[in-house]
Amino acid sequence: MKTAPLVNLWWFVVVMAALLILFAAGLHLPRPAVGWRGVLQRALLLAAAAAVVVLANVALFRHDLHFDVTPARVFTPSPETLRVVQGLTADVGVTYFYQKHDAAGRAAKTMVEVLGRTSPHVRVRTVDPDQYPSLASQLGVRGYNVAVLESDGRRLQVMTTDDRDIALGLLRVTRASAKTICFAVGHGEYDTDNLEHHSHFEGTQTHSHGAEGAAAVLGEQHGSGRLRRALESLGYATRKVTVATMPRVPDECSALVEVSPRTSYTPAESDTVGDYLARGGAALLLYDVDFPVETRLAEVLVKIGIRMGEGVIVDPLDHYFTDEQMVAVAKYARHPITRGVALTFFPGARPLEIDAAEGVTLTPLATSSTDSYLRSLGGAPPVPDRARPGPRILAVAAEGTWPGAPAGAHFRLVVVGDGDFASNSFFPYMSNSDLVLAMVAWLVREERAQTMRPRAEVLPTVALTRRQVQAIFLLTVVVVPGIVVTAGGLVWWVRRR
Repeated sequence: MKTAPLVNLWWFVVVMAALLILFAAGLHLPRPAVGWRGVLQRALLLAAAAAVVVLANVALFRHDLHFDVTPARVFTPSPETLRVVQGLTADVGVTYFYQKHDAAGRAAKTMVEVLGRTSPHVRVRTVDPDQYPSLASQLGVRGYNVAVLESDGRRLQVMTTDDRDIALGLLRVTRASAKTICFAVGHGEYDTDNLEHHSHFEGTQTHSHGAEGAAAVLGEQHGSGRLRRALESLGYATRKVTVATMPRVPDECSALVEVSPRTSYTPAESDTVGDYLARGGAALLLYDVDFPVETRLAEVLVKIGIRMGEGVIVDPLDHYFTDEQMVAVAKYARHPITRGVALTFFPGARPLEIDAAEGVTLTPLATSSTDSYLRSLGGAPPVPDRARPGPRILAVAAEGTWPGAPAGAHFRLVVVGDGDFASNSFFPYMSNSDLVLAMVAWLVREERAQTMRPRAEVLPTVALTRRQVQAIFLLTVVVVPGIVVTAGGLVWWVRRR
């Protein structure tokens, strides 16, 4: 598999062609003369051939090309790792201490060397600590298969044989300044310190993550511990802040994250959030269907053209598994957040509405299908115009200058009508983690951080939307058998004649 830039491939082809031409020319050389002239002719030919071979090897060395013919591509870095390395703008020194008797360590050594040839900003050394114990001691290495990353006076150790962990380390060590993600608490938000477990909304009749859960008792919170750990693995610092007890959101908060609050804000808290954004802050607001939107908070969002809708979105066309309230999204608006994001789903989402606002750019990131409609909470009959089928906005990204704020204060905001998609229960599935991590990366103005996705161990699954199931059914049950039957009928008809 080719992992070097395309120019290296051209160098490889050109050099190999030159060597083939040289070999063919050597086969057609005339017989050398007898005597000292023949000896001189042979010496000149040998010197010329040796010079060409040396130059060819130098060209191949300077423009190396990597091929991996193993079925599992064990000697090839992942595409995400390559994107991180190729996107580096700061110089990084990578010293990898491997154990030569460990197959995984030898494979990691090869991948690290490939990374060093991929970017001019990466300087790689691979070392056997048994042969160079003084270097290992100097860098504080006490084991095998350890990567020491150094950039601009910062040093980081990563004990791994996985190139993805090394790429995450590169993102961390090249970050010029620390970024702190502040999780808001005080309104029953999903806890960031809990274990990774699944919890349930038990309704009066059925299990649900949607509208029925709003009137049910919440036994254990889903939690957002997986999100916090993923952010920390990307090199972000995390802390909790209680907005109700602070006169303002701390300036050290690179982004404020609110994950599924259950109780209403006070007017003062709503003003605090608005003041933070007006000062050029960034916030990720994940509001579930049962979150009561306080009047002052609604006014703050309306200032920039965002309105929180009521009810839960039901999508009979694109949904996850058999639950029509778990809206699935496979197409997104063009935005740095949605670049490279595949299928995501939102378990029980409320609709959002947007209007134009001066100085603010609004982008609806994700919408439901044209067959979706709204269902009221608590069994109330649906409002007729809201029950009409049509696409509903699930997530909105906003940036610009807050109305009435100084021109230099440029805020960023992402509002999502669901918080469960980022909870422990659903964070690792499909591309949910990609989406929420991309949102945070965009908010702190580090869009390239979304190219890496920290590992989360889950059982392998294949989930399809209803539209995809219908397409597969038509192809495998109708189209392909129909072609076979038609071809068989034509053959029978031709032979019959």
